Amino acid sequence: MSDGLAITDVKPGEELPAISIPITLQRLVMEAGANRDLSLIHHDADVARATGAPDAFANTYFLMGMFERLMRQWAGPRARIRKIGPLRMMIFNAVGDTIAVKGTVESVDADAGTTILQMWVESDRGKTVTCSAVVALQH
Repeated sequence: MSDGLAITDVKPGEELPAISIPITLQRLVMEAGANRDLSLIHHDADVARATGAPDAFANTYFLMGMFERLMRQWAGPRARIRKIGPLRMMIFNAVGDTIAVKGTVESVDADAGTTILQMWVESDRGKTVTCSAVVALQH
């Protein structure tokens, strides 16, 4: 993690370093307990399958956390996340998947010190989630 990315170092089209993480039942159970989202679809395969999902699947909090991790690893601890979203879930991120969290710089406003990011999650089933964000960087 860098100490802090400067706005002058960022260019539109730049790719953020991707994060790859396996979706395991243990990870989903721990995450559900941590954020108190105890909906069975996120940690019970039978219940999830009954709703049409391939298995227990990651919830919104998990995905938002992965987007925040991507931004913080890229921009450093001095960056300020001004907005995350909108977030669009299109395909389940289920137990057994390995997801890649990726992003690019859409635009840079050097005067305001902000950048707009486009981020997404990919698995073997394709692009599963999209999200945008506004991040303030050092001048």
